[in-house]
Formats: sequence, C-alpha cells, structure tokens
Amino acid sequence: MSTTPNFAIRHEHHFGDRVVRCYQERPASVLDSFLASVERAPEADCIVCEGQRLSYREVADRAEAMAAQLRHRGVEPGDRVGLLIGNSTELVLTVLGVLRAGAIVMPLNIREQGPGLRYMLEHSDARAIVFAGEQGRKLPAPDELPGLKHRFAIGGGDEHSEPFENLLKDTGTRLPLPSIKEEEPAVILYTSGTTGKPKGVILTHFNIIHSVMHFQHTMALGDGERTLLVAPGSHVTGLVANMLTMTHVAGAIVVIPAFDAVEAVRLLAKEKVTHTIMVPAMYNLCLLRTNFRDHDLSAFRIGGFGGAPMPESTIAQLREQLPDLELINAYGATETTSPSTCLPLGDAGEHADSVGQPVPCGDIRIMDDHGREVAPGESGELWISGPMVSPGYWNNPEANAREFTAGHWKSGDIGSMDEQGFVRIFDRKKDMINRGGYNIYSVELENLIISHPAVVECAVIPHPDEVLGEKIHVFVTQVDGQELSEDDIRQFCRENLADYKTPDYVTIQDEPLPRNANGKLVKAGLKERIA
Repeated sequence: MSTTPNFAIRHEHHFGDRVVRCYQERPASVLDSFLASVERAPEADCIVCEGQRLSYREVADRAEAMAAQLRHRGVEPGDRVGLLIGNSTELVLTVLGVLRAGAIVMPLNIREQGPGLRYMLEHSDARAIVFAGEQGRKLPAPDELPGLKHRFAIGGGDEHSEPFENLLKDTGTRLPLPSIKEEEPAVILYTSGTTGKPKGVILTHFNIIHSVMHFQHTMALGDGERTLLVAPGSHVTGLVANMLTMTHVAGAIVVIPAFDAVEAVRLLAKEKVTHTIMVPAMYNLCLLRTNFRDHDLSAFRIGGFGGAPMPESTIAQLREQLPDLELINAYGATETTSPSTCLPLGDAGEHADSVGQPVPCGDIRIMDDHGREVAPGESGELWISGPMVSPGYWNNPEANAREFTAGHWKSGDIGSMDEQGFVRIFDRKKDMINRGGYNIYSVELENLIISHPAVVECAVIPHPDEVLGEKIHVFVTQVDGQELSEDDIRQFCRENLADYKTPDYVTIQDEPLPRNANGKLVKAGLKERIA
C-alpha cells in the first residue's frame, strides 16, 4: 500500500545553533524509513544482484538476525562498524543490519589501501568490520588495532575473522528496536581533506531523511521505483541517493558490482529500472558501446547525474535515443548528504549550464572572500545550509571551525546564482581533481610523493580527458643523481593510496617547478604546458 507524501515545510531548531527549513512530516530515523517500507510492501523486491532476488520481508529478517548477532558480540548502539565491501547484496544487508542494531555505519572504499584504512579505523575507534575476503590483506593486524574487536569476512578470510554467514544466523530472540534520536549519527563517511588526512563526515538520521525526501520530492519518486546502483555504495551518492532513497520509497536496488556499459544497459531493460544516478562519463560510455534503441527502456524515467558537467552533445544524444528520459543534474557533497541543488524536471536542455536550484529545504548563499553575500549573477564561494548539512566531522574540531560557519558549510566551490535561483559552478576553490566523479585533492598526492627519497618537489594538476573529464598529471623534480621512473611514482602511490588516485601522467624533470616572486608554486604554467 503506497501513501501520498506530505512535503509541507516549517522552520525548526537543530544541532544547537541552527534554524533550518524541515519537512514537517518525516520518519524519525533511517531505520524507521526502511521498516515503514517493509510494512507497506513486504513482498516487493528490495535487492536484486547477480541472479539473487530478496524481498523487503527477507531483507528485514536478515537485518534483524545481523543486529542480534552484533549485539550478542558486544556491539552497542553508537559503536562504529566498518564496511569494506563492494557493491553487492552483502553491502546492502550490512548497512541495514548495522542500522537495525543502532550502531553507526562506516562504509570504506574498497580501493583504499592499508595506510588509509588503518587511519580511518583507528580515528573512528571502530568496534567491528565486515569485509570482502580479498580485502582482508589490507587490514592492520589485530595487535596493531586492538579496539577493532570483531572481523567478519565475506567469501573467505583468515584466523582473525569469522565467516559473514555467522551474522545471518537466527538467534531465536527478537532484538528490541533501538532508541534513536534523529540528530544522532547514522553514518560516518571519510572523505579526503585539504590537509591530506581523511575527515570523517557525520551524517545523522535527520540529515539522511531530509536528503532522501529531497530526492523523492524533486524527482517525483513513488513507491516501487527501481534504481540501478552503479555508484560505489561507500560514496554518498551510492549510499544515500540510490540505496537509502530506494528503501525510503519501497523501491528495488538493482546492484551492478562493477560498472560495465553493456551490462548496465542490459540490466536497465531486464529489471525495468526507472531511476539511476551516474556520472556523465558513464552515460558517455553507454552511448559509445551500446545502442539504447536496441533495448526496451520504456520504464526508465529518471536519469540523474552529477560529479561533473554533462556535455550538451551527450544530452542531445540521450534525448534522441531516450526521449522520455528526464535528465536531472544534482550538485552536492558528502558534507551535504548528497543533494544541495537539483535541476527541475524538464529543464536539462534549457539550463544545461546549471546544476539546478537549491533543494526545497536547503539554502545557498554566494559569498565573497570577506564573507559578504554577492549580487545575483556574480561569482563567489557557495555556502550551503539546511537540514541535510552535516553537523561536522568526527573528532575533528579544527576542521569543524574552519569549514562550518553558523550552520553553513563552506563548499570551496566558486559559482553564481541568478535571480531565478539557478546555480552555476565555475571552478573549485579547493585544489581538487574530478576524475570521472572521484574527487582527488592534489595536496594529498603531493604530500605523499614529496616523501619519496628521490623527489625534490612535485605538483599535481588536472589533465583534461574526453571520457573522465579530468585525469591526474604529476610534475616531479628529481634528486640529482637518483634514478627515478614514471612507474616508480605510480607504484609508490598505488601502495599508499586508493587506486583511482594513481597518476595517469607523470613528468619527471631536473629543473625546479615554476614559482612566483613570493615563492608560491605557479600551477598555471604547468597547465599551459599540457594544454
């Protein structure tokens, strides 16, 4: 039984000093949102993955068992549980099982390497971790991380871990529902910071509920939608925009473990998918490698995109091959629990240069370097507020003081907003590369590469790419007399960082990097060299 949502809005006081617009009628927690869908549509598809199909009732039963097993092992409400799992049935089950236990979900990118994983698990004081078996080799040994009491391996493991299947065994007792306050953390997502150290963004139940309702509201989503999950579930888009938005509207999560254009289009047709969110590069690959007209995609209504602008030529091709598909640009960040803006339905062609208007409960101000709002159409930094904005970073008061002001998150993005509220993004104030939707901070790579004994100095800049938008180009000044190759730099990065942060281009030189009279590195000169 579906219900007509009520999107009435009122102002409320939250997080100590914030007054924000909120949806008046909303679930009290992410868990309540999921359980309401179980009640409305118990036999509807919840997860579809590689031939496996689980209903809402079956998923709820498994989440219940997992919660009881976690609690039996001493995982208490508020404890952090790491999830080092790729897109899979197990990922969705574990997210819901951890929430059912009242614990905090902490997804970790499977492309992250040992040093980063150790930092995140230690910084968050994680109590347990569920990991895909092949990922276990990257985890620190038990004596190196004694606070991580429990490890569960999917499809293999070692003497330090239990089989994942143990978490799904029925204990024979029903665990009482946890008492959850909506301002309590539901998720911690680690995102690279400008200092190079990952920051744990706190996403509360209050934040996530408003984000999934923003997607429901702006995309006109109804009960029984079917999404194709292609974005990593460890990313705010995959987790919130796809997974938790679907569990809010009793929709199906059709999982593709690794993106492949041909397989994605096949699943869109076979599973009668109605909705997805992909980066523009994925749409481009689908257009290059398949023909949409060869498939029955009559159910496919909503094509969300973000992370990078979509070329007008791509929009034109999609409109020609899929005339009934609504293309919707959405702009946001981990700190805003995904959407801050959304392009209104039907506006993709008319406002192709815009990321849309602020979400219904959100507010965006364009500020100059002195903290003063600029006039409509003028450029400045986007300061974002609303119920979807994180209360801050886990155990990081310095970053909280630097990046949040009076309930506004200072995005670091430079853009403008016109009198109709359409937002345009011009540049990134923060030194960041957008590689096919993956954000890579140059300083994180630079801090690592400069530690190589054969490197004097280095600079990381974006290298334009037709498919991914940007790739990584590293300029390295080597130590005199040292032997240093491009592969040496790539291997050094590969051993210490997520694989998508490995440089695509490496230029090794003997001469110093260009600097101005004040000694500041001039990256514009390097960009001219590759133009």
